Amino acid sequence: MRLLLDTHAFIWWLAGDDALSNAARVAIAEEGNEIFVSAASAWEMTTKHRIGKLPRLDPIAADLESAIAGQGFRELPISLRHGQVAGALPGLHRDPFDRMLIAQAMLDDLVLVSNETPFDAYGVRRLW
Repeated sequence: MRLLLDTHAFIWWLAGDDALSNAARVAIAEEGNEIFVSAASAWEMTTKHRIGKLPRLDPIAADLESAIAGQGFRELPISLRHGQVAGALPGLHRDPFDRMLIAQAMLDDLVLVSNETPFDAYGVRRLW
């Protein structure tokens, strides 16, 4: 299975936080699954860290590439097509980071690991 971690899922995975569902934890740990972290999540984490919303993210925000690679995860860049689809999505969900994750999941045939039930309205496969 190819999984795209929502920003909170990635953070909770790294922290070993119980807020991450058991189903998500099992799927992320499954050796045969391919796990992706979007450039949109990097942007979201470092932005929120900079403005003080995620103050405990110091080591992760300082070197996201190592944090992602250290888990055996893969980076998912943002393409022009991702941007075009994210921008054209209906206005059901207004968060630009989430809209990008939805577009990437749709275009790259990824299962979105997220607790965000509004994603379901876009027809993406979501695991939680």
